[in-house]
Amino acid sequence: MTGRTTGETDSDTGAGARTDPAAPPLRVGLIGYGLAGSVFHAPLIAVTEGLALDTVVTSNPERQEQARAEFPDVRLAATPEDLLARAGELDLVVIASPNKTHVPLATAALKAGLPVVVDKPVAGTAAEARELAALAEERGLLLSVFQNRRWDNDFLTLRKLLDEGGLGDVWRFESRFERWRPLPKGGWRESGDPTEIGGLLYDLGSHVVDQALVLFGPAVSVYAEADVRRPGAETDDDTFIALTHASGVRSHLYASATTSQLGPRFRVLGSKAGYVKYGLDPQEAALREGERPDGTPGWGTEPEELWGRVGAGESPLTGGGRPERTLPGDYPAYYAAVARALIDGGPNPVTAAEAAAALDVLEAARRSARDKVAVTL
Repeated sequence: MTGRTTGETDSDTGAGARTDPAAPPLRVGLIGYGLAGSVFHAPLIAVTEGLALDTVVTSNPERQEQARAEFPDVRLAATPEDLLARAGELDLVVIASPNKTHVPLATAALKAGLPVVVDKPVAGTAAEARELAALAEERGLLLSVFQNRRWDNDFLTLRKLLDEGGLGDVWRFESRFERWRPLPKGGWRESGDPTEIGGLLYDLGSHVVDQALVLFGPAVSVYAEADVRRPGAETDDDTFIALTHASGVRSHLYASATTSQLGPRFRVLGSKAGYVKYGLDPQEAALREGERPDGTPGWGTEPEELWGRVGAGESPLTGGGRPERTLPGDYPAYYAAVARALIDGGPNPVTAAEAAAALDVLEAARRSARDKVAVTL
């Protein structure tokens, strides 16, 4: 296991770092090989300099065979307990298992002395997230949350526009993560059992809330709607969250599986101009197709016809404004930052404190939707 750099105590800034540049890559144990583990985490870990996918944990025989086929040198473990029994042979644990397991598994890994990456949402409540952060701080270990949508192509482009000031003072931010899935798919993500931490409010809502807080700072007021629309659905599949930020910006956030006409991914209105962007970042689709971000030119890019538009007073749908080149998406940047945090003591790319702030909003959104009132934070 990697040792802590002398004097390093803050789990938000690379606790657990080592300083020997000639050391072998950090050995990663990946818990879970479903969608999150096999499509996102394993491929990204495998292409990250300084990291090596050592072990995959899954009890599913088909997923074990899939892991062997995709990563012939990987070791397999049937249970998290089997993995943690040899914690001394690992340098990082990544938790990509169902939401309800995130807190107990992260707790166990931290207590075993291992830095941890947890898929979003890190926990079901902000209090649980802060307890995990305190444990990581106490042990001097990295605890990072996988919020990959911070490295979407459209989000990176919007951050650039805001940094340049071309939109002026932003008044309203609209963000949509919409799908048309009229029939439920089932599984724990769509379970009505609250212990599963399912539903779109926590699934896609974790992304849109996190992005809004990164862009415009903390929220002071939350209003939300969460509906169950589809026949046979057990939990929220059509949600809306309205935030008032301390900065004065208002965010309108949509996450839905029932959108028969998809709206723009982003619509940002400022005192000088607006930015409208349609379509989703291409990286998830590429990863699902088995493509790998291995340095091949063109990763995360999109054709010019999909670029967003910046302008004022005219509709982008009729050619108003000017095209704004979309920056390449960069999911590999997350694990590159994790590696730097552990090897060089660099900053944690997504802290548990940030995740807890997003969970404060999501918990308030759940209360707002239930009680049909705005909630002050």
